[in-house]
Amino acid sequence: MATEEFVANKQAYLLVGGPGVGKTTVIKEAVARMEGRAGGFYTEEIRAQGLRQGFRIVTLDGESATLAHMDIGGPYRVSRYGVDVDSLDRVGVRALKQAARERDVVVIDEIGKMELFSASFREAVLEALESGKKVLGTIMLGSHPWADEIKRRPEVGLIPITRMNRHQVLDKVLCCLRDP
Repeated sequence: MATEEFVANKQAYLLVGGPGVGKTTVIKEAVARMEGRAGGFYTEEIRAQGLRQGFRIVTLDGESATLAHMDIGGPYRVSRYGVDVDSLDRVGVRALKQAARERDVVVIDEIGKMELFSASFREAVLEALESGKKVLGTIMLGSHPWADEIKRRPEVGLIPITRMNRHQVLDKVLCCLRDP
């Protein structure tokens, strides 16, 4: 993944990098500078006594729901976390579909193992990519058949992000999202 790849005129820009490099931070900072032009969601950790217990979805309209938690049982699991697909569909998917209809930029943080359990989520990602709207998101670094197909789509630019380049990535993302 060359950094030159994302300066080309793309419709979607997906950040790719390891855990903790600042992908969600870049998304949140970019959204803050877009002044209401964006819709969708980002994910954040749920912590208790300094330990990660799970993850929550937070829409750009301020709604939130638990995406995954150590205390959730059921068939959908990633590592020690049970995934609440119903919450993802009810809150996250609704936010993506609304953003694809009503906003200039659709934010999807993230396209990862937990989210890919939901057929509705996969459908909403495709709708966003086919909407003609700009898309800003994150996508899993590892290989997954569906995610790999998204990475290869011609309208998608992959942006490698590291702790060292995240400030430059933010500036370039903002520049790319300003372009019509």
